[in-house]
Amino acid sequence: MSEELLRGADVVARTLKRAGIDHIFALSGNHIMSLFDATLEAGLELIHVRHEGAAVHMADAWARISGRVGVAWVTGGPGHANAVSALYTALASESPVVLLSGHAPRAREGMGAFQELDQAAMAAPVTKASWVAEDPERLGTDIAQALRIAANGRPGPVHLSLPEDVLDAAAAGGGIADSTQAHPPRQPLSAGLARSVTAGLAAAQRPLVLTGPQTATPAGRRLTGALQDALGVPVIPMESPRGINDPSLGAFAELLPAADHILLLGKKLDFTLGFGEASVLNPHSRLVHIDPDPDACQYTLRAMREAEHPAQIAVADVRCAIEALAGAHDAPGHSHEQWNRTVAEALAYRPPEWSRLRGAQPGTLHPVQLGRAVQAALAQHEEAITVCDGGEFGQWAQACLGTARRIINGPAGAIGGALPFALGACVAQPEAPIVALSGDGALGFHLAEFDTAVRHNLPVVVVVGNDACWNAEYQIQLRRYGAQRTVGCELLRSRYDKAAEAMGAYAAYVEREQDLAEALNRAIASGRPTCVNVAVSRHPAPKVRRNN
Repeated sequence: MSEELLRGADVVARTLKRAGIDHIFALSGNHIMSLFDATLEAGLELIHVRHEGAAVHMADAWARISGRVGVAWVTGGPGHANAVSALYTALASESPVVLLSGHAPRAREGMGAFQELDQAAMAAPVTKASWVAEDPERLGTDIAQALRIAANGRPGPVHLSLPEDVLDAAAAGGGIADSTQAHPPRQPLSAGLARSVTAGLAAAQRPLVLTGPQTATPAGRRLTGALQDALGVPVIPMESPRGINDPSLGAFAELLPAADHILLLGKKLDFTLGFGEASVLNPHSRLVHIDPDPDACQYTLRAMREAEHPAQIAVADVRCAIEALAGAHDAPGHSHEQWNRTVAEALAYRPPEWSRLRGAQPGTLHPVQLGRAVQAALAQHEEAITVCDGGEFGQWAQACLGTARRIINGPAGAIGGALPFALGACVAQPEAPIVALSGDGALGFHLAEFDTAVRHNLPVVVVVGNDACWNAEYQIQLRRYGAQRTVGCELLRSRYDKAAEAMGAYAAYVEREQDLAEALNRAIASGRPTCVNVAVSRHPAPKVRRNN
């Protein structure tokens, strides 16, 4: 097919390929069949899924692990609507994702075309940008712009709707955008300001650097680790909806009020930090906020002015700021050796009584028993990636697992993404053992993606903590209303392992601790998609405290 006769769909596919995108997570539909056709000549690999939300979750996880923009394709109308909720998780997790949705023909706009919907408006609240393509000649530029916006500043999702007639129309001028158009501009931190910030940290007695979700990726953690080494002060990525009560951060909630100087580096002063209230932050501590978002910086300045915190703000990209700060630290100051040790001990702390926890009913395990067993099974796999869903079981899993690379549900607090997250991570890192832990309620959202795992030979291990309950909400009912007023949270202790096995996966069911290690080791060694269904008892998520 000559450049002059390319369809709009060909321009989309080839621009993505030229930008370095090889994998597309997609679900077919009327409006986007030309895109599917265009992948054949563009050389794009389609990972076709069972639900549009799962396609976005997979693109999200692929982006977090690969460090590049993830791309999902879905059809218009209900397909687009199914995908939108997953964009919220990517937005809160600061994950660069582009959702390309098919769309009713522009020529029939407002006439009641099949599945006509104001898709751009629907996606706008959960994206950095959302618009409808109008010209096949500009499709390459549209795609490059979407990729650039997703990766620029604070990373996040972007939506672009692609009308069917725009995809089918000829793009006479070619229109394929050069890959450099997709590269984000850099927003640097000045050398002078970097020296001022590092001098303030050096002069403090108990400084902390808190970073946001974009630094919780594997690449982000390498950056924050290098920054901690350069500054000689603790650098802590935060990505959990539990905020300071994130159980994977140990006794961090007790530690935070002791800090006398806090640098928020791409970390919003939001609900995860109690909005900076005195019950969470020391009211006498100095606060510095460096962020790519001017509005986030201004909010911090207003909030701290009202709370009489001394505060300083600066606008810069997080990666640029890390590089500038790491290169600027030459100011003499306090020795932070003891403080660093105190922080490390707090983050590593887990209550010693956890080792004695057992399932509350016969034939069940305590979630901590399951988490410890998974950690032991992964001890020989340095490249392992763990994926933890939300809910009470997810919090126990996060508290017990310590792999260097992980994906969690993120600040949005949504559940159900663990299985598609694991599949997206497996596409990005096919040689790495990948173990996802999910509660039984959360698994039900995307259980059919075991079919996707089998079709695409993605050997993820999914461990289900099955307590036959929507346990997070059940625990809320217990606390607020009492055991006699629990309602609407019961589930069956279903055999999810058998459902996965029916779709071609390897499966195991475990009710006894002595059988767990063998089941996990066999699952990891099987080289197949696997479901390990484990009966667990119901427990509230842990709040790790040393001083009760």
